[in-house]
Amino acid sequence: MNATLCFIGAGNMAKSLIGGLIASGYPKEQIMATDPTEAQRNQITETFGIDCVADNNLAIARADIVILAVKPQILQTVCKSIKASVQSKQPLIISVAAGIRSGDIDRWLGGNQAIVRTMPNTPALIQSGATGLFANASVSNEQKEQAEHIMRAAGLTIWVDEEQKIDAVTALSGSGPAYYFLFMEAMENAAQELGLDAKTAHLLTMQTAFGAAKMVLESRDDCATLRKNVTSPNGTTEQAINTFEAEGLRETVAKAMQAANRRAQELANELGDDA
Repeated sequence: MNATLCFIGAGNMAKSLIGGLIASGYPKEQIMATDPTEAQRNQITETFGIDCVADNNLAIARADIVILAVKPQILQTVCKSIKASVQSKQPLIISVAAGIRSGDIDRWLGGNQAIVRTMPNTPALIQSGATGLFANASVSNEQKEQAEHIMRAAGLTIWVDEEQKIDAVTALSGSGPAYYFLFMEAMENAAQELGLDAKTAHLLTMQTAFGAAKMVLESRDDCATLRKNVTSPNGTTEQAINTFEAEGLRETVAKAMQAANRRAQELANELGDDA
């Protein structure tokens, strides 16, 4: 891929993608970024050896692909400020701003734009993310490949065929890391109540979570089969699993993800309101 990339906004997600792309061999001279803060621009240039400027429109004039990596709350303002440049250049637009629908981005940019909306998660910051992608009708197959290549720099990528499914991705992988953090936090606390010191509880919890995830990734069996394989009849694991089931763990998880899905829809409506 020989496209010139421009990141509008040089925050953590942009830095993660830029770092991943360069590590995978993407030419530095074909990556640029913009940021309103001089200190941030200097840091990006020093860290990655790429151009980082203050003028969004100047950067877009040189770009084949524009990655919108600003906070969702200011995306409308940013899009309207670059509308003329985008209409003139007609680059592929990739948004990593959570909660903003492609139709709203397209409207703010003046219409008829090729837009890929993505939903990465925080492990993308260490190139271990999971990103859902949706392409609007103006995106070509070649542009889909370009978007996938860029987002793979932060981890796994999965396409969805309907934009509303991005809300489900948000509820699953977007918010999901926090669910695991909460569960691990609860395990650490329970282990300390059983007599382990805090350091031991922390280390065993982290390694157990890592090991379980690695087994799932490397096994041909699904989660249910792996769980059954380690649950001996009348053993300690069975007692714990039975307690989880009796206390409604599955129902609680389903309700939590439904709540996250609803809030994703609400946020999209709020953030997409021109008023």
